Amino acid sequence: MAGASLDRGKPAFIAGHRGLVGGAVLRHFREQGFGHLLTRTSSELDLRDADAVEAFFAAERPATVVMAAAKVGGILANSTYPADFLSDNLRMQVNVLDAAARHGATHLLFLGSSCIYPKLAPQPIREDSLLTGPLEETNDAYAIAKISGVLQVQALRRQHGVHYVSAMPTNLYGPGDNFHPTHSHVLPGLIRRFHEAKEQGAASVTVWGTGTPRREFLHVDDLARACLFLLENYDDPAPINVGVGEDLPIRELAELVADVVGFEGALEFDTSKPDGTPRKLLDVGRIHDLGWKAEIGLREGLEQTYAWYVEQLAAGALRAA
Repeated sequence: MAGASLDRGKPAFIAGHRGLVGGAVLRHFREQGFGHLLTRTSSELDLRDADAVEAFFAAERPATVVMAAAKVGGILANSTYPADFLSDNLRMQVNVLDAAARHGATHLLFLGSSCIYPKLAPQPIREDSLLTGPLEETNDAYAIAKISGVLQVQALRRQHGVHYVSAMPTNLYGPGDNFHPTHSHVLPGLIRRFHEAKEQGAASVTVWGTGTPRREFLHVDDLARACLFLLENYDDPAPINVGVGEDLPIRELAELVADVVGFEGALEFDTSKPDGTPRKLLDVGRIHDLGWKAEIGLREGLEQTYAWYVEQLAAGALRAA
C-alpha cells in the first residue's frame, strides 16, 4: 500500500483539528482535495471516552485517520501534571487506534514526539535509539504515553495486518500555536514575552535556563505536508523522524525572535530554571531518502507566526497578558 494515493473522496478523520498540528493537517488536506473531512471538538467527542469513540467510528467509518490529538505542554506543564499527561494521552491513543482497526480504517498516522528518545541519545537521533536509555525527567510521563502509541501501531500491524504508521516530529511552531504564558512551548513563549516586553518598553527579557541547549524547529505546515506524504509513501512498523536536520542554541533562537519581534532590550538567562534535554536534533535521513524535505526556513516561519500572533491579538482572539 505504500506509494498508493489515498482516496480523497472517502472519509478522513483529523483527530485534534483545533490544535497546532491538527489544524495544519486539516488545512493541507482541504487544499489537496479531500472532500469528506471529519472533525470533532473535544466537547463533541471526548477521545478519552471509549464508548463515545467507538460510537463515532461505527457511525462515520473513516478510511483515513490522523491521530494529532494529544494533551501537550512545555517543561512546566509536564513537570506539574505528569499523571494527567500520561493518563489522558494513553486513553485517547488506545481508544482511537483500536476503534480505527475495528471499523476498517485503511490508513492511520500516529503522531508522536521527539521526546520519546533517550535524554542522552547520540546526536542526531536515529529512530533506532528508541528505548535505549533513560528519558528526560521533565517530560517522561508524556514520553512514555507516546512510546506506547508507537508500540500500539506496531502491535496492530502484527495482529491485524493494517497499514498504520507513526511519525516523530521535532519541535513544532506556526499559526495556531499555544501562546499561554505558562503552558506554552519555548518558541511561542519567547514570541509572547518579547512582544509584551516591546509593548511595555521593558529594558530586558528573561529566558529560562542557560541558553546553551540546542533545539530544532519545524514549521507545522511542513509537518502537514509530511503527514500526507507518509500516508502515501511509507509503510513500515518503525517510527520515522520528521524534522529539518539542523538546530541552533536557545540563546540564538531568543536573539532571532527578538529581532523578528523588534525588541531592542537586553536578554537575561535565569540559570536556576531547568534546561531540559541538552540537545535534541533528529536524524531525518530516512524521510529524506523517501523524497520529502522541509521547505520553510526558520526566520521566514517566525515572521509568519509572529504576524499571525499579532493579528490574533488585534482580533481579540488571544489575551494580551
